[in-house]
Amino acid sequence: MKWKKWSFLIVVMLAIGMVLAACGGNVSKEESAKEEDSAKEEDSKDEGSTALAADQTLNINIKTEPPSLHPGKATDTTSNAVLTQIFEGLMRLNQDDEPEEAMAESYEVSEDKLTYTFKIREDAKWSNGDPVTAKDFEYAWKWVLDPNNADTDYAYQLYVIKGAEDAKENGGSLDDVGVKAEDDKTLVVELEHPTPYFLDLTAFYTYYPVNHKVVDGKDDWALDVSEDYVTNGPFLLDSWAHKDQIVLKKNPEYWDADTVKLETINMYMIDDENTALQMYNNDELDWTGSPTDVIPLSAIPALKDEGTLNITPLASVYYYAFNTEEEPFDNVNIRKAFSLALNRQGIVENITKGEQQPATALVPPSIFEENNEGYFKDNDVEQAKEYLEKGLEELGLEELPKIKISYNTSEAHGAIAQAVQDIWRENLGVEVELNNEEWNVFLDTMGEGNFQVGRMGWNADFNDAINFLEIFESVGGNNYTNWENEDYAKLIKESRAETDEAARRDILRQAEQIFMDEMPIAPIYFYTNVWVNKDNVKDITVSPIGTMQFKWGYISE
Repeated sequence: MKWKKWSFLIVVMLAIGMVLAACGGNVSKEESAKEEDSAKEEDSKDEGSTALAADQTLNINIKTEPPSLHPGKATDTTSNAVLTQIFEGLMRLNQDDEPEEAMAESYEVSEDKLTYTFKIREDAKWSNGDPVTAKDFEYAWKWVLDPNNADTDYAYQLYVIKGAEDAKENGGSLDDVGVKAEDDKTLVVELEHPTPYFLDLTAFYTYYPVNHKVVDGKDDWALDVSEDYVTNGPFLLDSWAHKDQIVLKKNPEYWDADTVKLETINMYMIDDENTALQMYNNDELDWTGSPTDVIPLSAIPALKDEGTLNITPLASVYYYAFNTEEEPFDNVNIRKAFSLALNRQGIVENITKGEQQPATALVPPSIFEENNEGYFKDNDVEQAKEYLEKGLEELGLEELPKIKISYNTSEAHGAIAQAVQDIWRENLGVEVELNNEEWNVFLDTMGEGNFQVGRMGWNADFNDAINFLEIFESVGGNNYTNWENEDYAKLIKESRAETDEAARRDILRQAEQIFMDEMPIAPIYFYTNVWVNKDNVKDITVSPIGTMQFKWGYISE
């Protein structure tokens, strides 16, 4: 089937744009009020900025039920969208996407850059009034590293800490892990190697503390709103109607509560993108699109024309993971054939339409500029057929068996899957079945390896190439491909010990070359942020790595 034919089919089906990310515009300073009115208006002004509306309620859509609101278990963007508001780490990314002191009021770094000493704020409190202590951090981090605790797929984010990997993977003692509360307000962290992005990590949700006095011994504390769900961020988890709505309220115990202007955040779980956009048009939502929702493809041209659509780059990659333990994708040449046969340019021009960039690499070009070119030619059908012939010969097959693409519920993912189905049928002569599942079920399917080809995406957790590469260091966690390579893993470990930034970058580039030679995934495109928001929604910030923050946001008059 020709490209124009199937792309027309997809457009007719009103396929939508992809999960993206966004940021709100800053508010310009205004002239101060007249002297006689200044006292009256003081409470409704934001430090001399646009006047605050009386109702500080923000309505957004997070699309689906968060898989986990336990900081030590969460691994996805939906959970992140909630956790970032209700918890806070030692550091928090500010409005310029730089880590700044949060729960820590100060820190010191040793000369060899291996030891960090953090001082916890005296006024840092949990939502129940308890003081936030260094022990809360030590407990939370060691809980993730305890091999007896399951569903901690992000434990590897802590492996930069001395003894962390040994404790989680090799039976080492948790007592030997390099994190220790010296007293209630002093946390000392020892690293395996100098880690230039360590402060960024301490702003990430796997590094959030938990109130150890409340949650210790209570395995189910994060499953619902209760007296045990105690948080320390700008907002509180006020209510949680599962698969329906989450309501956040301003946290009066938060150390920087004076900065927080929003009083209520309603997070709806509306799976249908067209319904969400209609609610936005009816003023029932204040924001739609990235990073917690998507905009229907059919709406993008009109939104562009009226000048309300925002599009910005995002350090994130959309890809298809191959199950390298299942035939035929246990063969590298078959994987290459399926990847090179894709028409990425056609997908982003005819389906997603959000100015996404075709991806022929793993690491986004915002981190590795060379990846604007990538490692192979897009839509190289002739080369794909050569790889296919070689792979079939190696497998002893005359033709490819029917294969299945699995993806989670979304018009966008479905649209791309149908496009890929047609491309692979046309270019490789293979029959492709589509398998659509709800998000939580889909994650289980992928984690259990019950798939052949599965849709995945990866948003940067911090702005460094290793965040994309270390996913595939070993099987498990967020590596659903079941691929691993000894030389690749060796390079990742070597990069962690390298202190020269240029040399470290070269090591990571070598690792990516191995990865792309082995092709355990088919990268499809690098995301962009695509969203619209109401004019009176101000200072909602979303970093280029897709973290949405409401701490500084407000509703203007």
